[in-house]
Amino acid sequence: MFLTFLDSAKAWQTGFQDPATPLMEGIIDFHNHILFFLIIIAFLVGWLMFRVVQLYNSDSPKPASNFSHSTFLEVAWTVLPAMILMVIAVPSFALLYSLDEVIDPFFTLKVTGAQWYWHYEYSDWVINDGEEDQDISFDSYMLASDDLQEGQLRLLDVDNRVILPINTHIRVLVTAQDVLHSWSVPSFGVKVDACPGRLNQASIFIKRAGTYYGQCQEICGVRHGFMPIVIDAVNLTDYVDWLSAKLSLSEEE
Repeated sequence: MFLTFLDSAKAWQTGFQDPATPLMEGIIDFHNHILFFLIIIAFLVGWLMFRVVQLYNSDSPKPASNFSHSTFLEVAWTVLPAMILMVIAVPSFALLYSLDEVIDPFFTLKVTGAQWYWHYEYSDWVINDGEEDQDISFDSYMLASDDLQEGQLRLLDVDNRVILPINTHIRVLVTAQDVLHSWSVPSFGVKVDACPGRLNQASIFIKRAGTYYGQCQEICGVRHGFMPIVIDAVNLTDYVDWLSAKLSLSEEE
């Protein structure tokens, strides 16, 4: 009732967006794993606070001998948290290393943050017109409210969407040309800082087709809240058709 699984944010949403990559599935599984321990710890700490108030208030003439200065309790609340941290650390390290792993990608998408829009480059696909190489690149701006069509999301839709294939290993290189930005798509489990003069990278493997929304997650200036990200994930055949059309258009120009 209180969870919302979408590929875009919704008002009063309390749950994660529907995962579209193995990384996001791992993040959600780890969250649920940690939540189990958090609930137990919350009840245990609550019970201890209740017992402290009960045993040490002014109406109690003498605290319980098995609770005050108890060697067993001192050992227990030292060893037990250490064991819990070990149980949490194993899946945490596994997920952390998987987030940093970059498998040999099919192609690379370069993302450049600017004030205040995104610039995308498909630099693996190049046309040589005899004078200089031309790659597929475009800017992506947020759509103004007056330009929205039915079904488009206010403050989240853009004029040029990124097209990516599903079931394909993709490397994303992220940088910025002016100030700090952050390229974030929650359904992918990706949040990469865009720093001027530096390239950060992430690996994406999209498991299902759909339209995914994200935003800049860094306070980058007065129009920080107006840098949305929209990605259309399509099958490989449709991606090749889109790519061919883009390359043909660039060649004609």
